[in-house]
This record gives sequence, structure tokens and C-alpha cells, in this order.
Amino acid sequence: MRMPVLETDRLVVRPFVVDDLPAVHDLLDVQLGNAEVGTEGALSLAQRERWLRWTVEGYDGFAYLRQPPYGDRAVALRDTGQLVGACGYVPCLGPFDQLPALAVGGSSSRLWSPEFGLYWSILPSYQRRGFATEAGRLLVDWAFSVLHLRRIVAMTSYDNTASIRVMEKLGMRIERNPLPDPPWFQVVGFVTNPGSVDAAPPLMQEEHPPDR
Repeated sequence: MRMPVLETDRLVVRPFVVDDLPAVHDLLDVQLGNAEVGTEGALSLAQRERWLRWTVEGYDGFAYLRQPPYGDRAVALRDTGQLVGACGYVPCLGPFDQLPALAVGGSSSRLWSPEFGLYWSILPSYQRRGFATEAGRLLVDWAFSVLHLRRIVAMTSYDNTASIRVMEKLGMRIERNPLPDPPWFQVVGFVTNPGSVDAAPPLMQEEHPPDR
């Protein structure tokens, strides 16, 4: 279940190391400190250090328990090694059955269920270059080919057109929650393993600004 380093011509997706602390603090708590990324907000340097050590130790912990390789990975430029973002797999618990396309048996209920989620964040100065899509594609392809997952989801808010565009570029079908609650459960993208019997092409979506 260990996830290897993944590469493209431009990027390297690798495990974080403790020495990444200054760069990851700048990324998540300074540059993206006010961004909506599904957490409770920016952390102090000391708090981010505890998070980073927990993240690094988690790689071995999940592997020891034979669990999926959940957790954040660094997105770095292949040529220079500069950290420009973070991405990873996250367990998502939510009312996915509220979405017509994911309702079990075509009938919606109020029950919650777990899904395998995808996450990304890119430095503002490196957004609109396709890096989020490039890193996300590495994670989707690896999860489908090695973990043999049936489905991967991503979530964002109604007004985050950049993230919605990344979802579309990853081949995700976009679903909007038809109910007002929970308030954070607004837009869900999901992509099904091409080898799955229920795989379907993504819906055509309206154009959005370039991705992050």
C-alpha cells in the first residue's frame, strides 16, 4: 500500500519530509491561509510542525495497518525541487446518497457513507499552469491501476470555479447537492474506474476559467 514517488515531465509528487516545514507553512498557512480547503484555517508554525510530523509518521502507520496511503504529498517542480503545492488522498464522509447520480438503487436517503477522496492545493503564483490537473491525474491513475479503486471523489464550493474546472479536466462528473444541508456539501466531482462495469462518461459542463 506504499505510494511511490510519482513524476511527470514537470512535476514530482513525493512524501513530505520534516525539512519541508518552512515551505509547507508558507503554502498552507500564509499563501493559502484564507483559502477554503476543508480545514479549520491557518496554523501557526509550531502547529504546522506538529501536523507535518504527524503526516510524515502517517506514511509508515498506514502502510503498517495495510490501509490506503491517505495523507498529503508534496507537489514539487521536477527541475528545481521547489515545493509548489500539496495533494493527496483523503477519506471523505458525507451524504453522498443525496446526489442523484450516486443514490443507491436510484433512491435518495439521508444516510452518510465513506468515499475515497482527492485533494490538491497549489501556490497562487503557480496556479493557472495546469499543475493541479497534472498532479491529480497522477493520483487518479495510480489509485485506479494499483489500488483498483472503483471510484474517486473530490469536493468544493459552488463558487470555486477553478477547482470545478480541475475536476472536469480529470474526467469527473460534476454533481451539485440539491439540498441545502449540510452547508459545506456543495459540489462533488467523481470519476469511475474505466474498468468498472458502471463506468460512464462525464457530463458536458460549461466553460470555466483555467485551473489552479
